[in-house]
Amino acid sequence: MTVLSSRIDTGSAEFAEARAAMLGKLAEIDAEHAKALAGGGDKYVERHRSRGKLTARERIELLLDEGAPFLELSPLAGWGSEYTVGASLVTGVGVVSGVECVIVANDPTVRGGASNPWTLRKSHRAGEIAAQNRMPMISLVESGGADLPSQKEIFIPGGRTFRDLTRLSADGVPTVALVFGNSTAGGAYIPGMSDHVVMVRDRAKVFLGGPPLVRAATGEESDDESLGGARMHAEVSGLADHLAQDEHDALRIGRRIVARLGHRKAGPAPAADAREPLYPAEDLVGVMPPDLKVPVDPREIIARIVDGSEFDEFKPAYGAGLVTGWADLHGYPVGVLANANGVLFSAEAHKATQFIQLANRAHTPLVFLHNTTGYMVGREYEQGGIVKHGSMMINAVSNSTVPHFSVLVGASYGAGHYGMCGRAYDPRFLFAWPSARSAVMGPRQLAEVLSIVARQAAARKGQPYDEEQDALVRQMVEGQIEAESLPLFLSGRVYDDGVIDPRDTRTVLGLCLSFAHNAPVRGTDRFGVFRM
Repeated sequence: MTVLSSRIDTGSAEFAEARAAMLGKLAEIDAEHAKALAGGGDKYVERHRSRGKLTARERIELLLDEGAPFLELSPLAGWGSEYTVGASLVTGVGVVSGVECVIVANDPTVRGGASNPWTLRKSHRAGEIAAQNRMPMISLVESGGADLPSQKEIFIPGGRTFRDLTRLSADGVPTVALVFGNSTAGGAYIPGMSDHVVMVRDRAKVFLGGPPLVRAATGEESDDESLGGARMHAEVSGLADHLAQDEHDALRIGRRIVARLGHRKAGPAPAADAREPLYPAEDLVGVMPPDLKVPVDPREIIARIVDGSEFDEFKPAYGAGLVTGWADLHGYPVGVLANANGVLFSAEAHKATQFIQLANRAHTPLVFLHNTTGYMVGREYEQGGIVKHGSMMINAVSNSTVPHFSVLVGASYGAGHYGMCGRAYDPRFLFAWPSARSAVMGPRQLAEVLSIVARQAAARKGQPYDEEQDALVRQMVEGQIEAESLPLFLSGRVYDDGVIDPRDTRTVLGLCLSFAHNAPVRGTDRFGVFRM
């Protein structure tokens, strides 16, 4: 192994400026996270507790093994929308009875835990993670069902939640539902389609329609308990497998269910002697300059996240805009692809394609560190075959079957985002640093393209061109695209799994590698036709 050296001067003015900018962005992200942690606010949290109930995060904490980590996912879902940040749902991966499980918990302090469009995106993403990584899925249920004013946006896609549960079960991935309160209408199918169901006595209520709806539909008079109470489902309908005395008892039973699953990881175990990097993670706060056009050597990042800062670089003298090589991360072998200096040329595409094939031959997971403006454009590069060469790289990423993990550290624009395994290419996990930007292209370039097109259209029609209006439009477009490229905007739409502190990158990737090894780790030699 080659030990990486570092050239970062932590005492320089440039480092101090980059650090200050990153800390400012982190403070902004923390403020938005706080909104998710607050749930429905003090009033509704206190009302919930006055009824003798635990909050969603308290339920998760008691479910997890003592001291076990919990990697929360999509905490900013719904940011920038009319809905509460967090989308009335807490999702993540944690260890329950020694087993890594995906956990989905309704937050009943936010509109009674009702589901809105962002709730669905968040829960669907959790289902994908459980399926891809073959981890048991535990639902902590207390929801009034659909947020009715938004039903037109959630009724059709909402059915996928139930489909996902049944497919997990069919694939041998266990599903567990712990019901703490109302599970109404569509929400009733969460326990209905789970392998194991626990209900809390005198609290849990599961029915397709509550007493008012039954009265309106059939004229029948009924009460909550006889219609859908926990005791009825345990003694009469058989929907409940276990009747818990209270919430703590339900969580205890849930832990026992997981302990009896007989779950075993299918992937290889990590090496036991993983060493920390030689350089402190604290340095990562000052790695990315505020101006993403300033080149950054990705080896500085790699040196602070891989074991012992050891990295065997592949083709170091070829395709210098992409750094590739082999390392270990928390004891797991990985291949790393990291952008340098922004642009991907044909050489970088060839290099990436070969490297991805080699990783699949060796059954080695891949880590992608994004900082690219995309594939190079221009007459010389088009004639040189940049389209077909970029397509080779995208082909290789698309058909690779080893686990992929993506971290957007800087720019991630255009087809370069695709070639580096963006969200549409199903990485097992994708996170962003606060410094990241992602869009079709950079704001200035996009505004310039629109200006050129408008100018050419006016010329074809023989019309004068309004330069003052052009300047206003360009300013407006740049502002819009910049806002829509930010991590907060993208995370709010669940286009990533969260915005992380750069200092946590090694820990987050180590957890995700462990999660992925619940499933077999296998490569492939089956790729589409490469246009050479």
